[in-house]
Amino acid sequence: MTTTTHTGHAKAALPTSLTPHRLAHLATLVAAGARAQRVTTASPYTGAPLADLPVSTPDDVEDAFARARAAQAGWAATPVADRKRIMLRFHDLVLQRQEEALDLMQAESGKTRRDAFLEVSDIAITARYYARSARRLLSPKRRKGAIPVLTHTTELRHPKGVVTVISPWNYPLSMAAGDAIPALMAGNTVVQKPDTQTALTALWALALMREAGLPADVWQMVVGRGASIGDALMAGGDYMMFTGSTTSGRRIARDAGERLIGASLELGGKNAMVVLPDADIDKAAAGAVAACFPSAGQLCVSIERLYVADEIHDAFVTAFAQRARALHLGAAYDFSMDMGSLTTPSQLDTVSSHVDDAVAKGATVLAGGKARPDLGPLFYEPTILADVTPQMTLFDHETFGPVVSIYRYRSVDEAVALANATPYGLNASVWGRNSAQAREVARRLHAGTVNVNEAFAAAWGSIDAPMGGMGDSGIGRRHGAEGLLKYTEAQTVAHQRLQGFTPPRGIEHEQWARMLTRAFKTLRALGVR
Repeated sequence: MTTTTHTGHAKAALPTSLTPHRLAHLATLVAAGARAQRVTTASPYTGAPLADLPVSTPDDVEDAFARARAAQAGWAATPVADRKRIMLRFHDLVLQRQEEALDLMQAESGKTRRDAFLEVSDIAITARYYARSARRLLSPKRRKGAIPVLTHTTELRHPKGVVTVISPWNYPLSMAAGDAIPALMAGNTVVQKPDTQTALTALWALALMREAGLPADVWQMVVGRGASIGDALMAGGDYMMFTGSTTSGRRIARDAGERLIGASLELGGKNAMVVLPDADIDKAAAGAVAACFPSAGQLCVSIERLYVADEIHDAFVTAFAQRARALHLGAAYDFSMDMGSLTTPSQLDTVSSHVDDAVAKGATVLAGGKARPDLGPLFYEPTILADVTPQMTLFDHETFGPVVSIYRYRSVDEAVALANATPYGLNASVWGRNSAQAREVARRLHAGTVNVNEAFAAAWGSIDAPMGGMGDSGIGRRHGAEGLLKYTEAQTVAHQRLQGFTPPRGIEHEQWARMLTRAFKTLRALGVR
């Protein structure tokens, strides 16, 4: 039985910062007509109504793109230094007003305050990094010319134009603002559709960015179902940034290909953690808790498969299960809880059905294994399963909840093969005392990011390095230089001076070819690239 803390309904009541007036004001930032239909969201902690949002129509989306396109030339002409000042003011406002963001994220997603604060930290790091890196990344670059000295070649970077961003509900600040920031710093305008369930958090970021000085039409948000406004979102933009399911990502990639526009897609995962024979058992068990249960497992880079060396398997399982059972589960708008709620009823249905299917087919529950309606409508215990087989749905399907399957292995080669036995390749984790060996295992794993003696924060937080998926986990990268340059078009300007590749007057083509051949051989001998 999982040890939990029942926080009671008093602590689950909305914080005083989330007044009806404040929530209504955020809703006015949605790009929608005055007579738009409305949609009501509910707080996961209690199921009570939370936000009343206008729903954008395809015409509203087209209008948002028209205004964004009209604003783009002026924004692109804004000096990078001015964009930097706006972004650094946004950075400061996020930190100064973080209590508002924490309250909103908890109210909309059901996550703990600890997990919500990681999003505040992430956006501060992202804003600061791109504010201070954009000038270097976007500045003209001299490139080696076709003919040394005679060819002056420059690489330029131009913004794509208008970027479409579709962001998910699970990390509503990180995924909304985090993808818009580099697009804006590159000189693009943005039309974004956050998930309706967590739109208030995204709108809060938009409000702060405008307060920091961003012109109103440069970043706009629409709200609505993909079935209604998805075609308009695809048709209006010059680049697509999408985070969501692999099924939806394939469709977006197909449509982007039809339009011959670029797309960056972070999709599903079935992430693995490998515990090596020399791992510190207590540290690895604590790391497994941090890898599997943040945001109730509703994290694209969280671990759902755990492979443990045979020599330490039993001791590790005991330590891991004890830690999972000791987690404090509940609703509280403070830092007291270890794990919060799932976000939507459909997610609770998925988690419950995956666990029930596994148990019915012979899986062993080592911790958790059931919903906790006594704590709130969408709570589910942190769950560890053993004896999971390929016949069970969760064996190779993403659960996206607080559920992990644990397996033993007998050799490192076997562990690598098991970890790689998936079409996904988003994130992985390796634990061991021998750092060199652990890094070598990490190098062999088929995943866009791999963390050694850490769950996911080390790679995700290394904002100067690219982050993204392999295989069915997506294409493209966020973070690092690629995270900004993907929102640009590269242009080469080559200025040929004095003499080109055609022979000068008085020299025959055959003689000219021999002269160039000797020149190429000389350059080769001199080590010239």
